Amino acid sequence: MNGTGKNMNRATLYTLLATLLLGIASDPSLSAAEPHNAGVTLLKDSEFSGTLMSGIKNARKNIVCSYYLFVVQGKNESEKILEELVRARRRGVEVRVILEKSLRKDRLNEENLHTASLLARGGVKVFFDTPEVVTHLKVTVIDGRFVFLGSHNLTQGALRQNHELSVLIDSPEIAGETLAYLNQL
Repeated sequence: MNGTGKNMNRATLYTLLATLLLGIASDPSLSAAEPHNAGVTLLKDSEFSGTLMSGIKNARKNIVCSYYLFVVQGKNESEKILEELVRARRRGVEVRVILEKSLRKDRLNEENLHTASLLARGGVKVFFDTPEVVTHLKVTVIDGRFVFLGSHNLTQGALRQNHELSVLIDSPEIAGETLAYLNQL
């Protein structure tokens, strides 16, 4: 990224993002669905994990997650998220996690199977996608209202080291559409 991008202030970035999103939403050839009013918060880099954990702590009804990779090793950020999901389940929140599973024997399968085992022991319902199709999603829907969507996998690298960009969307309509999509996987 050049120096100009690094010096862009938050207001300019939000204005640019809003302009882009509004432009896409107003162009029928680019929008497959009806536009919805929504509150959107940009979550850069390590801002994601704390905001997601806060959302999980405040969940009252249900949490549905789908992640390509969910790696729990030692006391890292993704383990904290796993622990919050289990605590949510124990306080009566319905928690469902969908993880990627491929046909190969590889690190992704090993890590996701390990995480699935830990989640299941905590009472969380865990599902795997169809191995023939890659589910490359990184999304969490909380209480049919809040959608965390973006580039963050649940790994230490994504949550603490990488440059990642996700959004928190406050919209029951978008949450409903997202849940409908997740339910068909």
